[in-house]
Amino acid sequence: MLIDSHAHLDDARFDSDRDAVLQRAWDVGVRKILTIGNGSGPDQMGCGIPIAEAHEWVYTSVGVHPHDAGKVEERHYQQIEQLASHPKVIALGETGLDYYYDHSPRTVQREVFAHQISFANKLDLPVIVHTRDADEDTEAVLKQETPAHGVIHCFTSGDKLADFALSIGFLISFSGIVTFPNAKSLAEIARRIPADRILLETDCPYLAPVPHRGKRNEPSFVADTARFIATLRGIAPDELAAQTSANFDRVFALKTS
Repeated sequence: MLIDSHAHLDDARFDSDRDAVLQRAWDVGVRKILTIGNGSGPDQMGCGIPIAEAHEWVYTSVGVHPHDAGKVEERHYQQIEQLASHPKVIALGETGLDYYYDHSPRTVQREVFAHQISFANKLDLPVIVHTRDADEDTEAVLKQETPAHGVIHCFTSGDKLADFALSIGFLISFSGIVTFPNAKSLAEIARRIPADRILLETDCPYLAPVPHRGKRNEPSFVADTARFIATLRGIAPDELAAQTSANFDRVFALKTS
């Protein structure tokens, strides 16, 4: 069983063939998908709920992406709490810091990130963390707010953040980027970290793995990332799939099925 722990199935690029995309994922052995509830901004945080309601094996999250931190109003925090009560919502996020694009002021990003971690703790939900070119501040906020459990998604950072994440009990999720020829240091992290801390994701429709680079990414392609990481670790793909699926069920408090 494979699990895509981070997808954006609400993206308009899936509007014409979403059901076919899900069928292809099922056909390669994907049995759970977490579609992220950021949408195009804070007013779209519930975007994943209709998709999750329509498919028993799809789950969702709620939260504000760092790109949209500058748009947050107090009412959005109330909406997070309301939406998080839905039975298909199993995480808060993605939230975090993005200093590469800087679409929102950095001080505001940090404030909104911290606020969402506090909500995750209050609601007993794992937090899904996005970090880009912001490792130092990401670590500082996580130290300050001490989330109970969570994931660094689409990990592209170095050993320091990886080791810090492991030290606070977080999981590290690898996207198709790990398969890229220029991602040798990332591949080494995927090779060495404990087996019970790895997740797999597509972050689709972005970041298709080798051999699909340049195409629209989709959940079925998580199988390619799984094969790549299994080879790195010297184990069978089925073993990696089973371990990462157990990890997902543990961190998101789902019964294995």
